[in-house]
Formats: sequence, structure tokens, C-alpha cells
Amino acid sequence: MSSQIVFNDGAGYERSMGAWSRLAGDVFLDWLSPAPGQRWIDVGCGNGAFTELIMQRCAPAEAVGIDPSEGQLSFARTRPGAAGATFLEGDAMALPFDPARFDAATMALVIFFIPDPAKGVAEMARVLRPGGLAAAYAWDFEGGGFPYEPLQAQFRALGATPALPPRVEAARPEVLAALWRDAGFTEVETRRISVERHFPDFDAVWDSVTSSASIRSILSNAPPGQVDTVVARLRAALPTDASGAIRYASHANAVRGRLPG
Repeated sequence: MSSQIVFNDGAGYERSMGAWSRLAGDVFLDWLSPAPGQRWIDVGCGNGAFTELIMQRCAPAEAVGIDPSEGQLSFARTRPGAAGATFLEGDAMALPFDPARFDAATMALVIFFIPDPAKGVAEMARVLRPGGLAAAYAWDFEGGGFPYEPLQAQFRALGATPALPPRVEAARPEVLAALWRDAGFTEVETRRISVERHFPDFDAVWDSVTSSASIRSILSNAPPGQVDTVVARLRAALPTDASGAIRYASHANAVRGRLPG
């Protein structure tokens, strides 16, 4: 049942992952504690969830989001909180900018989708000024940190193989640190970001999950009866209080470093 993960529905991604992304992004920006007035590039910006946080929290002189999906970018351009940011179609491994163009470069939940993560990190280094900051965070798929790991675990228990990003190993802290050091960054640090969401009931969880195009693909290709089994198992596995509300956590790994000044 494995299939390639494709992001071309910005609104669907927002319903499925937007809240998780913002929760992790807020912790990430707290950790970076950037100065205002900087020029930012958000590599693999998707539907603009993290770019919007940059605009709202960092008072940037400029913010540019780059992504290969026009469907995602179209949604990003409609975000009221991202007004003033520029969203362009482009490749993380060939950024369309001259060297030393930006003060800060980020990858939010994207490094494991880049075919060659090292090339993507090298491109961030190329477009940063001396002393510039590069940072990323990524769901810890291998450590069970992906927000929809509870659902994927139920499919795996039934012998199915949910789709995963092509380079999940890139989210390991030691791999992130090595990528940053190999690209010439110094002051390299990593940390774990843990976040938690509250859902009023199971239906809210299921609505969020099934807003994802990749999850919908898994469900539509499941054998007869398997979805009902998965729903029952997931309902039993999620922590539910006496009112029916559900609260559970996910986690990502983050890295930051600076170009030598």
C-alpha cells in the first residue's frame, strides 16, 4: 500500500498539518530567537504555514518562500498573515538567487523530501551572507514523532506500508548536524521539539487525518473492511478522557548553525 507522497493541495495540507506545523514552528522560532529586520528565505515553504510565522513574529525586512508545488504556493499567497512575503516556484537544490542574498535560511518539515539533502543544505549556505543563520526542523519519523504515527502504526499492524518521505533518515539529529557541518556551518546545535494537540473528540482527529491527500490515498486503496478495522483500532489506541476529548504529542528534531563570519 506504499505510495509517493505528493503535496499539491494547500487547503488540504492546512486542515491536516497546519496546526501541528505552527505549534512546532513557534517552538523552533523561540529557540532561534532571531533579530528583527533580517532577510529570510523559507526553503520548501509548502502552503506558507512557517513563512506566515516568520512574517508575524520576526519583523523581517524580506521573506521569500520557495516551493516546487504551485498548488501549495497558491494557498500560501492567500494567507492574511503572510502578506508582504514573496512566494516563488523553485527547487531547493538550485535556489534562484545570487550568493550572500539572505540573513537567515530555513527548512520547515521538508529536508526529508529533498532528493539530495546535502545539496539542499549547501544551497542554503550559498545564498546566506557571512554570519548568516541556517536552521531546519523535521518530524522524527523513525522515532515515532510524526503526528499521524498513531494511524500509520495501525496500518503497519495489519501488514500495510504507509507512504513515507524518501529520506526519513535526514531527520536524525546526528544526520542533521553532519549535514550542517559538511556544508561549512559552525556553532551547530540540535534539539528535540515536542508539541501537543487537543481534539474535542475522535471525529475531529479523523477529519484532520483524512484531510491529507497521502492518507486519503492509503484509505482509498485499502482492502474492503480494513478501514473500519483501522478506525476501531485507532479509536482504542488514542488517549481519550471521560468527555471524549483526545490529547497527544508529536516531536521533531531541529538543527541550527551559522556561516563563518
